[in-house]
Amino acid sequence: SSGINAEYGEFLSTREIYRNESLIASKYQLLQNTNMVDFTIDVFHSLHPDEEPPEALGAKRSEVVRQLNILQEKSSEVIEMFKKKEVADVVEKNRDGQQLWDYLQEHYQFDRERLDDVFHYGKFMYDVGNYAIASFNLDFYRNLAPADSKYYSSAQWGKLASEILQQNWDEAMEELERLKDNISSALHLSYSEILVQRAWLIHWGLFVYFNHPQGRDSIIDVFLHQKPYLNAIQTMCPHILRYITTAVVISKRRGTVIKELIKVLQQESYKDPITEFVESLYVNFDFDEAQAKLKECTTVIENDFFIVGCLDEFTENARLIISEIFCRSIRG
Repeated sequence: SSGINAEYGEFLSTREIYRNESLIASKYQLLQNTNMVDFTIDVFHSLHPDEEPPEALGAKRSEVVRQLNILQEKSSEVIEMFKKKEVADVVEKNRDGQQLWDYLQEHYQFDRERLDDVFHYGKFMYDVGNYAIASFNLDFYRNLAPADSKYYSSAQWGKLASEILQQNWDEAMEELERLKDNISSALHLSYSEILVQRAWLIHWGLFVYFNHPQGRDSIIDVFLHQKPYLNAIQTMCPHILRYITTAVVISKRRGTVIKELIKVLQQESYKDPITEFVESLYVNFDFDEAQAKLKECTTVIENDFFIVGCLDEFTENARLIISEIFCRSIRG
């Protein structure tokens, strides 16, 4: 998602790891593939304050407005139909999508093309950065369309991304759970396709799990305890072990899950200061190494978009772990 990549770019600009001009240039390049033309023009002015934006951007803006008007008109006919009392009553009584669909076809000549208009409008609004309207329309489409519809999967992922970009963490958590269920029941997908879908959910989930109040526990419950997701991590994205390890270190449930984590870490070749900190204590019992790794962890966490907010909590718990294991070793 371009919106999320732009947000990550803003984070990097505060870290002073890269030259600010390079980050702005990358943001400008990224925005070329979106319909956020006004934002693109603003970024262009940041790069070239004394220059006029390219004519192509002006032409693109006109085309975006033209497409918006067309899609808005098509979609509004459907939305207005659902505002009618008799339709609203049927929607309330018929939670089954097929029954609702049959009613709309019979009484309003509702067809797939009109439903697809709602999806296209929602996607377009997402592309221009209006995530609230995008979320509404994508949800509308998804609730009516059969699971094997052409745009069903795109509507699901778009709905999740829209909630994340609005920082609606409760709604985003619900969307993650819904996606998990749909991936598990997707009989039309091959094993490799399901693996890719789970890898995508794992990465999108980081935005939610490190912002939702119950998110850290969910990382442990989903990524560590659910075999299909742990398998996806070990197969496709072992760097996620950094985030599982962070969640375990700061969790009140640490004592009950640390053995499972250690077992997984020892099976994998992936290493970083956070995973090595845990291994230095629980596997090697090397307190000097643990202290050195903890310093490295500080740098890693400060520059990690997802866990930067966990720095104080991680440091406090890490020092507590060192003390606990040291005292235990003396008593032993």
